[in-house]
Amino acid sequence: MRDPANRMELEDLPIDLFGTIFYPPSPRYAGHLPREVLTRLTATAKEKVAVFVDAGFHEIRAITRSYGFTFVQLHGSEPPALGKALKEVGLKVIKAVSADPVTGFSLAEEFTEAADYFLFDTRTPGKGGSGEKWDWRLLETYRGQLPFFLSGGIASGDAAAIAALRHPALCGIDLNSGFEHEPGIKNRQALHAFIETLKM
Repeated sequence: MRDPANRMELEDLPIDLFGTIFYPPSPRYAGHLPREVLTRLTATAKEKVAVFVDAGFHEIRAITRSYGFTFVQLHGSEPPALGKALKEVGLKVIKAVSADPVTGFSLAEEFTEAADYFLFDTRTPGKGGSGEKWDWRLLETYRGQLPFFLSGGIASGDAAAIAALRHPALCGIDLNSGFEHEPGIKNRQALHAFIETLKM
């Protein structure tokens, strides 16, 4: 999310987490916004996720304190020690892990004690938001105890396939580029229709 008015349009939808990206190369980057705009953007009753790529502890801590973020998503090559340090100050940590056709979710093993959740995403040269899918059959290889969010190119036509997934650790869905008018501006109608389809 990067527009307060757009965020307010979604407040009544049954969405648990709103994400704000603090990674400058991302087209959804919100860190350059004036403080007053960021304050309005994050003035939500929902839980808030601050998304970072290879940022340091002090930068993350400063931003989460300033805007009341309760979750942090680490989407780079962060060491487990960073996740542990963030957990120690009371933040919930989501670690993004690329789904690898050969090694599966091997990185997840390193972060078992350093995260609260995983986010399984498509392996791409970039850092998320690619709109590309991965083979969800790889989920059969995940035997970990930490719950995970499903991510990676999810679009409105995927509701039935997601509803059919029965993995015991699946706890949520990351809806991003497939539900946007433009990067960072969500399509309320598309989100509402998708959520209603999942309920059926």
